[in-house]
Amino acid sequence: MTVLDLLGDAPPESPSEVPPVVELRGVTRQFPGDPPVHALHPADLRVGAGEYLSVVGPSGSGKSTLLNLLGLLDRPSDGEYLLDGIPTAHAGERERAALRAGHIGFVFQAFHLLPHRSVLENVLLATIYSGVPRAERRDRAVAALERVGLSHRLDFPPTVLSGGERQRTAVARAVVSQPRVLLADEPTGNLDSESSEAVLELFDELHAGGLTLLVITHEDDVSARAQRRVRIADGHLREIA
Repeated sequence: MTVLDLLGDAPPESPSEVPPVVELRGVTRQFPGDPPVHALHPADLRVGAGEYLSVVGPSGSGKSTLLNLLGLLDRPSDGEYLLDGIPTAHAGERERAALRAGHIGFVFQAFHLLPHRSVLENVLLATIYSGVPRAERRDRAVAALERVGLSHRLDFPPTVLSGGERQRTAVARAVVSQPRVLLADEPTGNLDSESSEAVLELFDELHAGGLTLLVITHEDDVSARAQRRVRIADGHLREIA
């Protein structure tokens, strides 16, 4: 059975059988060199549905390596990564792309919005790539933008928005496909304090609505908003009490 088979219809699981949304089992990542670079030492991590987890650590600690593994943008050197109970380490690229599109929403520090497309068009493009049925795309995109408080900006290009509005557009784009987990990489890194607070309040609302969030940051005050925290340093991942 392939990952694509597992993505198809399946009988509902009982609550005791529901797997974590994110599960790392002894995952490592090393890069060739003399000596090899151990970017991530053996890591175990479980994030259940609806949890809000932050990963905090300084530059060079392994945060980007971890994000790339969690987002299926890279493969572990050893160990297994299960997304919604689906093993991914040895899945083919087509299978990994299907999992990314259907299960993961991304928010990045640099927004990555298309400058010559409207706010609505930026979110609509995400519905195409994630396989939302054509008849539902516009309504879903408008609803996502209303959810982040940007219903008055639908036809504006991102270039005239504030930094906070651009990041809220990026959040709408990430959640429009109703992902199982939202991965946010330094989501407040390019924002002033007022805009940062607005984005973090939005994350609180998304979490309260049942979305699983995993926020990677170097800022302790950002990580403190989460329900659970883990710290990464020199490639070692550990839970913060």
